[in-house]
Amino acid sequence: MDNGLLQRTLGVLTYWITDRPKAVIISFLLVTALFAGGLGTIEMDADIDTFSDGVPAQEANDAIDEEFEPPFESDAPTTQLIQRGENVLTRDALLRLLEFQQHIEHQDEFRVTETASTAQAVAQSIDPTATTLDEQIQVLERTDDGTVRERVRDLAAEPSFAASLSDDFNPEDPSASATVATATHESDTNAQDVQHQLQDAADSADGEIVIFGGGVFDSEFENVIEDSLNIIVPVVIVLILVFLIAAYRDPFDLVLGLVALVMAVIWTFGFTGYAGIPFTIMMIAIPPLLLAVGIDFGIHAVNRYREERIAGTSIKTSMENAAEQLLIAFFIVTGTTVIGFGANVTSDLEPIREFGFVASVGITFTFLIFGIFLPAVKVWLDRLRRRHDLPSFSTSPLGSEDSALGQYLPAGAHLGKRAPIAMLLVALLVTGGAGAYATTVDTTFEEEDFLPPEELPGYIEATPEPLAPSEYTVTQTINYLDDTFESGEDDQVTIYVEGPIAEDHALESVHRAGEDPPSTIVTDGSTADSESIVDVMHDHAERDDEFAHLLAANDMSNNGVPDRNVGHVIDQLLQSDSRDAALEYITEDQRSMRVIYTVEAGATQEEVSADAEELAADFRLETTPTGDIVVFHEISDLIFESSMLSLTLALVLTAVFLMVIYHVLEGRASLGIANLVPIVVTVAVLGGTMPLLDLPLNALTGTALSITIGIGVAYSVHVTHRFIDEFNECGDGYTALVTTMQGTGGALTGSMLTTLGGAGSLVLAITPILGQFGLVMVISVIYSYLMAVIVLPPTLLVWERVCG
Repeated sequence: MDNGLLQRTLGVLTYWITDRPKAVIISFLLVTALFAGGLGTIEMDADIDTFSDGVPAQEANDAIDEEFEPPFESDAPTTQLIQRGENVLTRDALLRLLEFQQHIEHQDEFRVTETASTAQAVAQSIDPTATTLDEQIQVLERTDDGTVRERVRDLAAEPSFAASLSDDFNPEDPSASATVATATHESDTNAQDVQHQLQDAADSADGEIVIFGGGVFDSEFENVIEDSLNIIVPVVIVLILVFLIAAYRDPFDLVLGLVALVMAVIWTFGFTGYAGIPFTIMMIAIPPLLLAVGIDFGIHAVNRYREERIAGTSIKTSMENAAEQLLIAFFIVTGTTVIGFGANVTSDLEPIREFGFVASVGITFTFLIFGIFLPAVKVWLDRLRRRHDLPSFSTSPLGSEDSALGQYLPAGAHLGKRAPIAMLLVALLVTGGAGAYATTVDTTFEEEDFLPPEELPGYIEATPEPLAPSEYTVTQTINYLDDTFESGEDDQVTIYVEGPIAEDHALESVHRAGEDPPSTIVTDGSTADSESIVDVMHDHAERDDEFAHLLAANDMSNNGVPDRNVGHVIDQLLQSDSRDAALEYITEDQRSMRVIYTVEAGATQEEVSADAEELAADFRLETTPTGDIVVFHEISDLIFESSMLSLTLALVLTAVFLMVIYHVLEGRASLGIANLVPIVVTVAVLGGTMPLLDLPLNALTGTALSITIGIGVAYSVHVTHRFIDEFNECGDGYTALVTTMQGTGGALTGSMLTTLGGAGSLVLAITPILGQFGLVMVISVIYSYLMAVIVLPPTLLVWERVCG
């Protein structure tokens, strides 16, 4: 686009804004009605599994689920029945659990096909013929306490029995504070509904039983989105209202600004509804960001128009002058903001890509609404006021020369005039130091980031109806399970092995890899604590003398692992009654297997993942470490890579964009570099602040660095664009800066305060990930503003000396 085309485009737009405002207003309202229809098609998606799509460790995990699913299991939903008490292994406690199992199996609404528990195991050890719950209850009712304790002692040696008991299980004097039973439902069961009904039933039963499962988890994830919006939206409305009243001081302008903000949100999410993009927990952050940019545009538009009106020009001329300047500034801000948000579409993680795309579309819509619709309505309203002699309210711009704000804002220009190079050297030192410290920031991805804390803050608990949040139990239950039970999937890693498992060296290499495992792998003596096909062989050999002989005959190293005729040994195992157990670790065609290792509960994701990679490298076949720990660590790595890539891309594209724009507009591409200097300082200081405040890079905060470029450039662009206009008129950089900071600086301050209200509202969100993102954005906005009024003035004065 050359300058002539740009001027013609501006001329057309200002003509429609000032001469045909009604046509513009009607057109935009019709489009708003169209997009409003898309709001009803938006689907909520609270599933964080989408973050793991395409992650190699997750693909291996999926392959394991598909290949090693025991034949007797199905996709039917299951529910955990967590029984707690002083001792869940007494005869009375076992009976209460069996009676609850019986109750839920007999009630059709629970759709339970079977249940399993330690209580059943105890009853069947007393009477093996008791195969039904009714029979097992009768067995325990006629058995004395001493016999029950004796049977529990006998069962204590079985790993499957002890695994379902809390880690305070005492096998000598049988006692445990908790046990986990399971209920399997019919395959077409709505887990959310049934598990909530089960909790109601458990609450009315004897004994303390907590219901946990995927349905409860998904339900609370969905509630988090709705409850967060219920808290954030009213706060945003109140804060924005307060700030806009202070900024506009005119009810007509106030209502106009609010209408434009609402339209921006309707357009954006109406579009997502039509586009079929789900509303995830990350999308909650978009409305405050749109409001931040919209408020910035609105205040600048009204403020610049008021400056012209105070000078005595007509409504038409005032808006033409304001629009011709601001449309260019808005276009530059929109371009850089879209680059900042849009850089996140390069992420390998789908939710981050969708977040970046929707935010970019929303910013574009915001530009159209505040750049064209709002000025057109402003012109129409002021003419209506004049025609009907409606009362006028405050028409003075923010930061006028004789105001306190106007006296303060040019401070950066005053200091910059005295020692601009010294100020830039200080900024350079700060940037280097903060950037170096930023390398210590942690990168995390955990389910807990998306869940409410175990204890909600008091202000959330005090929220009145109907905005009061739902009851949340998942975090408390997860913490209880982690603290109470010895091990689970969270304390395991799996090595997925591909290749001809029948090769004679295959199982031997697995054994050798576990002989001296890395430090985070739990050991049994000097050997890794693991589960594999070899364990199934040993268990079967204890019951089958013929197979024991076969195993010994093909174990040349005498370590319990076959290293000759391995394929034949596995074939015999698969033809035995241990077939189902074997198929949990090896495929029928013997092309892949899995080995499960227990890891130290206190180890970090990074440590466990590194050790799992080291362990897998010792196998003589193609291997992929997986499990929740490894998957989450890979996602963390992708978040870090994504944030660095999007930051770099945003910086480079923004620099190119600004240089091209200023070359087209002013023939001075170097202004684009000057414009970017305060943003580089902002990003570096923000990155250094994050580890200082213990704020990690996660799925949302990882996008903040590139978003800071988009949001922060808005402040610098408005200053630079106004500065060059003033500089072209007066030819003196200092004079141009003082005028700029007193005029545009006032609008800059107003938009900064309102942006803080929008972004800061996220700090009140229920989930940690939104609260952390809100805090990062608040810090980002403050830094961007400060750098625009402190670092940018001396930068522009140096630019005047070098290039002006």
